Amino acid sequence: MLLAEVAATSDAVAATRSRLAKRAALADLLRRAATGEARSSGDDVEIVVSYLAGELRQRRTGLGWASLRALPPPAELPTLTVEAVDATFEEMAALSGPGSDAARSAASTALFAAATEREQPFLRGLVAGDLRQGALDALVVDAVAEAAGVPVDAVRRAVMLRGATGPVARAALEAPGPTAALAALAGFGLEVGRPVRPMLAQSAPDVASAFDRLGVPPGADDPGHRVSVDVKLDGIRIQVHRDGDEVRVFTRSLDDITSRVPEIVADARSLASERFVLDGEALVVGPDGVARPFQETAARSATRDAPAASGADETALAGALALRPYFFDVLHADGDDLIDAPLHERLDVLDRVAGSFTVRRLTTASPGAAEEFFAEAVREGQEGVVVKSLDAPYSAGRRGAGWVKVKPRHTLDLVVLAVERGSGRRTGLLSNIHLGARDPSTGGFTMLGKTFKGMTDEMLRWQTERFRELEASDDGWTVTLRPEQVVEIAFDGLQRSTRYPGGLALRFARVLRYRDDKSADEADTIERVRAMTDDRAATPPSDLTPRIGKVATRELAHHGYTRYEDLTRATTTELLAIHGVGPRAIRILGEELAERGTGFREE
Repeated sequence: MLLAEVAATSDAVAATRSRLAKRAALADLLRRAATGEARSSGDDVEIVVSYLAGELRQRRTGLGWASLRALPPPAELPTLTVEAVDATFEEMAALSGPGSDAARSAASTALFAAATEREQPFLRGLVAGDLRQGALDALVVDAVAEAAGVPVDAVRRAVMLRGATGPVARAALEAPGPTAALAALAGFGLEVGRPVRPMLAQSAPDVASAFDRLGVPPGADDPGHRVSVDVKLDGIRIQVHRDGDEVRVFTRSLDDITSRVPEIVADARSLASERFVLDGEALVVGPDGVARPFQETAARSATRDAPAASGADETALAGALALRPYFFDVLHADGDDLIDAPLHERLDVLDRVAGSFTVRRLTTASPGAAEEFFAEAVREGQEGVVVKSLDAPYSAGRRGAGWVKVKPRHTLDLVVLAVERGSGRRTGLLSNIHLGARDPSTGGFTMLGKTFKGMTDEMLRWQTERFRELEASDDGWTVTLRPEQVVEIAFDGLQRSTRYPGGLALRFARVLRYRDDKSADEADTIERVRAMTDDRAATPPSDLTPRIGKVATRELAHHGYTRYEDLTRATTTELLAIHGVGPRAIRILGEELAERGTGFREE
């Protein structure tokens, strides 16, 4: 199959907002990939599936965005096949040692020179992981089902168990008909030693909303409505497989990191059970038992573009930054597959298999008890909690309705320093904004990161016009702005960063709203940002009156209420539901708001 056909389908998918139209376009291409006369090795389907999902099949190629800024003149006619492109990237990934950079550059130049004007940006998007076409793997799975004429749940389950969409798509689409395709899909099962796509959680703004998502009636406090509330750790997702002495450790993205985490391998071998698949988190814990910053954990699990370390190096690193596993689910134990069993049964097995390596959890039907558990977890410096239905099976690879995560929301008012051009559906718009905090010591701004999350179509149109008015310079990709526009940003946390001059970067930043009521001189300062990292378990900085007491101040801060304007977005009922916030605190805060000419949000 020609790469031009895939690029054309990518364009069609990016041009429509209709999920049905996207799926139909993808399904049509998949049918052609499976039946095309040019298909020689049978790999076309797997390659096309990967490209449609916006990814290369190679985990690392050694190519970076900077090396793709200046491309050779494009070819006039399309000649590249997907198989030839995949083979070229495979060759690049295998290069190492002296002369590898020059060889990789030559191979890249030859590849892009053979690509047409349309194929070049498509390839560049694949390499950079920035192919914004509105088609993620979940939509490709739906398209595989449509192309093969089988129920989508059958494809999803097979993908979940195989851990990859490509092989499943190939099996379904190369079958002679829907019946044969279903039989082929049924052949995929859980295998100890082969990673399974992890179950993911939906999000809720607070514990009460999480209970509502799981169908727990308001005021319910009986055993029939109990849920499991897990502490959500700020670590890396791991899946540990053991079969006798053979242990393998995989990440959320199914990368094999076994050689990088010898202490987790040792912990797995220390368990009494000799055959299992456990799902959990791993994080670096200091000698005092307190979790270390996320970057130290991430340093132990880095896989993409990371140089291979020797066994001795990994052992030394494990001694300095020891990872500890905390398991919250079990998929297989001692010959029994458990993914279809309800959570309460899996937890019984988990406690037996994992013992002291289980995540701390609370089983309750009381939203109040769960809220208190959440507040305690946040005070400890954890990410929050995950509220889980005790009747839910393990819905691997999906954001199942049975798990709902709750995290405290932090917000900052920052200044937009620059903006990048959009691609895909955002072509022609200014999209990815550069964010900075005010630095009173220099009179300038300190960059903390970028984001294109949270923007509505209306917001994109508005900011494109607005930022052209603030344009200071334009290099063809990034538009540098006069630092005047303030934006309210929500984020999950802060991490150390060598990329930005302030040494900090926002985690999972997204736009809430633009603040036309604030000038850049009123934006949050870099000192305020740094204060938020001084002690993860301490109370975040708060501008609220100390008259409400330390407990109320701390609990409000951990729920994102640190300024009076934050309180105007909440009702008194919502605030009273926070553990540690009572009528006296609400009365005092109401008086403070009244003095400022505002008040709580009406019920």
